[in-house]
Amino acid sequence: MAVELENLNSSSRDATAQQAPGGDINSDDIPQQDFTLPPVDRGKDAWMFLAACWAIEALVVSSPRMDYLVYVLEEFNRFGFSFGIFQDYYSSYEPFLGAGNIAVIGTMTLGLMYMGTPIVLTLCRLYPRWARWFTLGGLLTTALTMGLSSLCTSIPQLIVTQGVLFAIGGCFAYCPCVLFIDEWFVQRKGMAFGIMWSAAGFGGVVLPLLFEVLLTSYGFPTALRIWAGILAVSAIPLSLFVKPRLPPSANTNVRPFNIRFLTSKGFLLHQVANIVQATGYFLPGIYLPSYARATFGTSTFLSALTLLLANISATIGSIIMGSMTDKLQTSTCTVISTVGASIGTLLVWGLSSSLGVLYLFCVVYGLFAGCWTSIWPGIMRDLARRSGPEGQQHYIDPIMIFGFLCAGRGVGNVVSGPLSDVLVKGMSWQGEAIGGYGSGYGPLIVYTGATTLFAGSSYIWKRIGVL
Repeated sequence: MAVELENLNSSSRDATAQQAPGGDINSDDIPQQDFTLPPVDRGKDAWMFLAACWAIEALVVSSPRMDYLVYVLEEFNRFGFSFGIFQDYYSSYEPFLGAGNIAVIGTMTLGLMYMGTPIVLTLCRLYPRWARWFTLGGLLTTALTMGLSSLCTSIPQLIVTQGVLFAIGGCFAYCPCVLFIDEWFVQRKGMAFGIMWSAAGFGGVVLPLLFEVLLTSYGFPTALRIWAGILAVSAIPLSLFVKPRLPPSANTNVRPFNIRFLTSKGFLLHQVANIVQATGYFLPGIYLPSYARATFGTSTFLSALTLLLANISATIGSIIMGSMTDKLQTSTCTVISTVGASIGTLLVWGLSSSLGVLYLFCVVYGLFAGCWTSIWPGIMRDLARRSGPEGQQHYIDPIMIFGFLCAGRGVGNVVSGPLSDVLVKGMSWQGEAIGGYGSGYGPLIVYTGATTLFAGSSYIWKRIGVL
C-alpha cells in the first residue's frame, strides 16, 4: 500500500517519521509534494531494491580473484591431482605461480573497497542526483577491469586491474545500496543490512565454484571475459532497482555534511573495537585450509571445506544478527557475537583434535564472528540518536558513521596480512601444547580469540556509563 507523503505529518505517520531520534529521514523536514511514495519496510519496491543490493554485494565483494585460483592450482599440483585444464593453466601462466605478491591482490581489493567507502559516500551525499547512477558506472567499471585482467601476464598488472581498479568500481557500485537502504528500511533496517551482507558469504561459496567450472571449461582468459560479460549484462537491470525512495528534491539539503563525530568518545570507542576485531577476524580465512592440511592431512577439497562452512554460516549469522539489532540493544548484540566467536576460537579450535571438531569451529566462527558488521546498524542508530535533530548543525548522518566503520575495517584487513606472517613464523608452541595450540598455529589462535573478545568492550563501557 502506498503512503501519501502529505499524510506523513498526521497520526498515520509510518516508520519514516519514526526515524528522527535515530538520525534518519524525518518527514517533517521533507517538502510537501503531491505524489505517492512507496512504503518503507515492506512492499514490492522495497524488496526488489533489497534483492538488487544483495546481488551487487555478491557480485562485487565475492567476485573471484586471481589469488584464490592460484591457491587452488598450487594445491592440485602439490597433491598430484590431474585436472586437465588446471595443469594446462599451470604451465601456460607460469608468471603467476609461486609469486609472493599474489596475496596482495585480494588484500588490496577488499582493503581499498572498505577504506574508499567514506569517500564515495561523501560524494553521494554532496551530489545526490549523481549518486543514482554510481551503481551502473561502478558495475561497468568492474566488468571492464575483469576484461583487462584476462590480458594480464604479470602479477603487477593483476594488482592494478583486479586489486585497484576493481576495488574502485566495486566501491562505486556498492555505496548507493548503503545510501538508499536508509530510505527504504526503517524499523527493519538491521534486517535489511543483514540480508544484504549475507550475500558476501553466499557468494564466497558459490562464485568460486562457478568460476572453477568456467576455468576448467574455457581456460583463464576466456573465463575472465565471460565473467566480465556477466557483470556488464547485469549492470543495467540491477542499477534500475538500486534507486532512492525519495526524489532528489525531497532529500537535497536536508542533511548538513558533518563528520565531527569522528572525534567523539562514543565513535572512537566503537572504532577501536572495530579495528582490533578486523585484525583478527580475517586470520582464520587465510590459514584454515593450510591448518587442516598440515594438521589432519586432508585433501584439497576437505581443506577448502573449512572456508565453505564458515561462509555458509556467516550468511545465516548475518541475517539473524541483523534482525536482532532491530529488537535488542547494541551492547547485547555485541556480547552475543564476541563471546560466541571467542569461545569458538579459544576452546573449540584451540582444543580441537579431530577434523570434525575443526569443522564445528568453522560453523561457530561463521555464525558469531561473520555477523559482526550486522551490528553496525545498531551502532549507527545509537550514535545518531545522541546528535541534534535532522537538518540542524549538530546532526550526525548515520550513513557517514557506516562509511568510517568500513574504513576502520579496511585498516584491520590490511594489517592482518603481514600480522599473520608474524604470528605463524617459526611455528611457535608446536608439539608443546595440546590441540590446535600445539599445531604451530597457537599464537594465531590466541590472537584471533583475544581480538574477538576485545571487540565486546563496548558492553563494558556501556555498563560503567562511558558509552
